[in-house]
Amino acid sequence: MRPKGRPPPEHKFRAGERVTLVGRVTNYDAAGGGYVVTKRLPERNGEFEYRIKNISEPQERVVRESDLARE
Repeated sequence: MRPKGRPPPEHKFRAGERVTLVGRVTNYDAAGGGYVVTKRLPERNGEFEYRIKNISEPQERVVRESDLARE
């Protein structure tokens, strides 16, 4: 629950923005290079999530905001 009078948090990235994977997701079988944010998702467990897509992969991935950095 948010303290009274504090504005709601905002997404750090927007749809169409180019990003790279950082942190724990770089250990997965993810394609290298940049990704594009395709959709902002709601907050889950206190952190925003995003749907991202790499041009060399057929599928999209869902990642936490802390797993992304601006390209």
